[in-house]
Amino acid sequence: MKIKDIAKLAGVSPATVSRVMNNNGYVKADKRKAVEAVIKEVGYQPNEIAKSLKNQKSKIIGVIVPKISTETASRIVDGITQVTKTRNYQLLIANTNQQIEEEINSLKFLSNKLVDGIIMSATEVTDQHIEVARRLTVPLVIIGQKMEGFTCVLYNNYNAVTDLFNYIVDSGHQEIAFIGVDQRDIEVGQIRKQAYLDGLERHQLPYNPDLVAIEDFSIESGYKAMTRILEKRLPTAVMAVTDHLAIGAIQAIRDCGYRIPEDVSVTGIGDIKLAQYLSPPLTTVHYNFKTSGQIAAEQLFNQMDQEEKYVAEDIYIDYDLVIRNSLKKR
Repeated sequence: MKIKDIAKLAGVSPATVSRVMNNNGYVKADKRKAVEAVIKEVGYQPNEIAKSLKNQKSKIIGVIVPKISTETASRIVDGITQVTKTRNYQLLIANTNQQIEEEINSLKFLSNKLVDGIIMSATEVTDQHIEVARRLTVPLVIIGQKMEGFTCVLYNNYNAVTDLFNYIVDSGHQEIAFIGVDQRDIEVGQIRKQAYLDGLERHQLPYNPDLVAIEDFSIESGYKAMTRILEKRLPTAVMAVTDHLAIGAIQAIRDCGYRIPEDVSVTGIGDIKLAQYLSPPLTTVHYNFKTSGQIAAEQLFNQMDQEEKYVAEDIYIDYDLVIRNSLKKR
């Protein structure tokens, strides 16, 4: 059924029906009542696509995630969805599989697909990211990385790792290994490692390159990194920059015949659901990933609503140390 059909049944003009449906312009009370009665009777639903084209709004938010299958991504998207639903928006999700070129291509693609705004959970920020982002004609909010000139929702990586490192040392450990990721990832690769290095200096512990291994984000990488460390030295504790790396490290330690935490303590960061069900349960840092998605969506809508008045800012998400049995006091 079309607007002209509604108009015929209500005995009014199509323009009157349009004004009633869009709540735009004066309509006499009796005519408004007649139109609303027909709409209710026939169960009319407007064509949202046509309506959005007319209003120059798609009612769609583009979301770029590095790997949709991860728990982190699902929690972020859950938070975004919780907010977008209240505004009657839908999500168009681009999964980049941790490929930088795909992130950049997704920024271009979504901008050309009539989305009203974009939220990107970034793996790293390159000059190309910045160049493309500055050319966007829609608002952009970044999660997990800092990009100058854009609102960024960030995890307080330096303070979180510092607190965790202090707890490890306070538990009596001095030989503390570190499993990290490529430093092209500023937040996870650089900042978390710098907090570890500063922790060594603060507690007057020597830096030992044999206790440091850099890999990517997978469980397999955690296994390989830990194996390399154990070939050179046996630490009393291991700090992995993600829970997945910690899980790989745990298996490598066991395969080498050592016990956790009796021989080697292990910690992670992220507090994925599996962390509490490991044997022993994993000591880690809990990040509120769902909250970061909610805040990113709220900031995006603020930007869309305020347009010229909106000021970009960095927003840091709280964290909690989660102490479990994978860390032993010595």
